[in-house]
Amino acid sequence: MPGLPDERLDHPDLPRLLGDALASATFTYDAVADLLGPQAHSALGRNETTPGERATRGSSALETLTRLFTLQRPVTRARADRALGGLVDRMATAGILTTSGDEVRARLDVRPYASDDAGLDGGAGAADRWILSDLTPGMDGRPNQVSGDYVLGVSPASTSLAQLTMRTPVGRALDLGTGCGVQSLHLATHAERVVATDVNARALAMTRFNMALNGIDNVEVRDGSFFEPVLGDVFDLIATNPPFVISPATGERLVYRDSGLPGDQAVEHVVRRGVDHLADGGWLQVLANWVVAEGTPWDERLASWLPDDTSAFVVQREVIDPAGYVELWLKDAGLHGGPGYTERYDTWLGWLEAQGVEGIGFGWISVRKGGDARELVDWPYEVEQPIAPAIEEWEAAQDALAGVADLEALAAERLVLRNDVRQETQGAPGAEDPETIVLRQQRGMRRARQVDTLEAAVVGACDGDLSVGQILDAVASLLEQDAAEVRTQVLPAVREMVAEGFLELE
Repeated sequence: MPGLPDERLDHPDLPRLLGDALASATFTYDAVADLLGPQAHSALGRNETTPGERATRGSSALETLTRLFTLQRPVTRARADRALGGLVDRMATAGILTTSGDEVRARLDVRPYASDDAGLDGGAGAADRWILSDLTPGMDGRPNQVSGDYVLGVSPASTSLAQLTMRTPVGRALDLGTGCGVQSLHLATHAERVVATDVNARALAMTRFNMALNGIDNVEVRDGSFFEPVLGDVFDLIATNPPFVISPATGERLVYRDSGLPGDQAVEHVVRRGVDHLADGGWLQVLANWVVAEGTPWDERLASWLPDDTSAFVVQREVIDPAGYVELWLKDAGLHGGPGYTERYDTWLGWLEAQGVEGIGFGWISVRKGGDARELVDWPYEVEQPIAPAIEEWEAAQDALAGVADLEALAAERLVLRNDVRQETQGAPGAEDPETIVLRQQRGMRRARQVDTLEAAVVGACDGDLSVGQILDAVASLLEQDAAEVRTQVLPAVREMVAEGFLELE
């Protein structure tokens, strides 16, 4: 569907009136999920609407709105008017609906969105939101190639970035490449002021509409590419899911995912230049793809992007092979099985091979202005969501270690084992010592670390009563080992366990 002119959404009272109608109909995420039931809700996640259609054959306002927007099914004019409080004509003029005789269809998506953000005053943020965006392509397997100015709605990527972004109250925040404004909805609850930028005029129009629809008045929308709209500005927090798709410069550019820059240069640019727009101690948090190049470890490539005088915690969550990556994004654009699909696939795959791309990494890049702590970790395992508190804990651990001059100073500290850490042992029944000992976190990153018997003994004694040095000396005496050798062997591991969150400074 060709993009609608962005000025059509500029109706001063419509967002407020629509919000009132949606609230009156209890058109919320939980209500829709309950209405559909587990089977239809699961099918909808696969873009299949038939089970949902069977579950929404009644005449309630909630059923009407679910059919109209969530399932993209037509409804009668009478039902639409009842559910929307007589707003059908105004919404059609705005380009949100289209009417034909007695039939009303959605031209844009209005989706309920659940949020549990805490506000600046520490209270609960508004739980029920609504997001206006373009319709989800490919419903029920229908071919539906999206336009170049397509505006993506709530997606796994936007949800992942929201879970990654730290929610500590801040003064100013930047939503770089806002799209339909999902991140701004979150940022507005804990930032005094938010700037939302995008190069897509339709996206900016939808962001303005969404802020008004949800009663948010502390978000400023600016037009422009990357950091051009905020030259000279600094922020305490920048959250971004930049257009990171790694593709050849062929075919129509989809602004929401394609930057126009080759390879992963868009992400590199955001990481290198984003720090210039951070206040001291501010954070840049990026959800992105990056190239895993033949012959070069992924972490070495990304470490080279990090500016001096920054701390960084980078997590690679997944690596996709080139063929799977191409298939994923061709389907995302609604091109799977359509004209020219095979040729596009072959061209894209050949380009990746020519560039020496071994795989495509996906994950989180969090960079703080100040300090020099660095950790780049490959962690494809399950984590606790939202993950943002774990990033804050990582920051606290690095700051604590920065105040400990060396390993001898660490020996004088009192440490406490984090209360969620559990010890797992494995070995033959009846054996004097286990073959392996693993420490495993139950929350946050849920890291696991194999330790030896010396390290396990020291960790088990870290309850804040004795210093690390006293514990090491006691363990050495108990095991009849040289105390100096035990310190040399174990202290580096203890420092690593503090950095990784297994142990905390008292």
